[in-house]
Amino acid sequence: MDASSTLTPAQVAVVMVEQAVAKHNTRYDKTFFKAFLAGVMLSFGGLFDMIISGGSPALAASNPGIVKVLGGFVFPVGLVMIVLQGFELLTSNLMTFPMAVIKGAIPWWSIPVNWTIVFFGNLVGSLFFAAIFSKYDGLLTADPYASYVRTFAVTKAITPGWYQIFIRGIGCNWLVCVAVWQGAGAKETYSKIIAIWFPIWVFVACGFDHVVANMFSLPLSIMLHSELTTDLYIRKSLIASLIGNIVGGLLVGLPAVYFYLGDWRAGGLRDAEEGAQIERKNSNPSGSEKTA
Repeated sequence: MDASSTLTPAQVAVVMVEQAVAKHNTRYDKTFFKAFLAGVMLSFGGLFDMIISGGSPALAASNPGIVKVLGGFVFPVGLVMIVLQGFELLTSNLMTFPMAVIKGAIPWWSIPVNWTIVFFGNLVGSLFFAAIFSKYDGLLTADPYASYVRTFAVTKAITPGWYQIFIRGIGCNWLVCVAVWQGAGAKETYSKIIAIWFPIWVFVACGFDHVVANMFSLPLSIMLHSELTTDLYIRKSLIASLIGNIVGGLLVGLPAVYFYLGDWRAGGLRDAEEGAQIERKNSNPSGSEKTA
């Protein structure tokens, strides 16, 4: 690998902890509004996916796999915009905050506080986008799009069992956190985009469950009078996918701590604020980490 354009896995692990520290020290109002905008950005990708998938009923009937691949290909634009603008997405924080807590860089209570604020910020942003930019502007209220959105709710949240949505949530955030990890390891913008794009493409095409992406698509189906109810959405889809996403994030973050951060210490990073220049005196991996 070209050291000038990429970070080593050990360096990326340090970056993940540094990001969690910076987010921990960010004012709560800023965190909420960044999460709100992240919900909007991810919903742009979800809308793009629905325009392609919902607008191709004949192709979906003859070759549903191709439609899933095409819809999955455009969805990653949402996460790319979130990462490049530095917004707050819950699913990546499910990986980074436990890493920082384990290394003693932030207190344990930062996990429930940040996750709660970001969860509701993502939710409000997603609902705002679904109502204003998908329903009230009429983009998805006519067929074939409206029918697709209603059918999507059935196949996404009604037909699968709770345990199936939970497992799909694990697979989803495993891939999302891999995408965020790879994006953090790339230094150039185009490299970040490519590194992020492919894992997200895979999770969407495979039909895994992302709790924030579902905050757009499934409430939109409720707004368009699908069979899904708000109570069923919360009890079955939202809770199951959230818990699954937590497990998926830990499957990336915990091995990273074990592999690369065994002798790393937070040092003076505990007081680093978002946007501040961080003195990375501890960022160089140890000899054992370099050989990992």
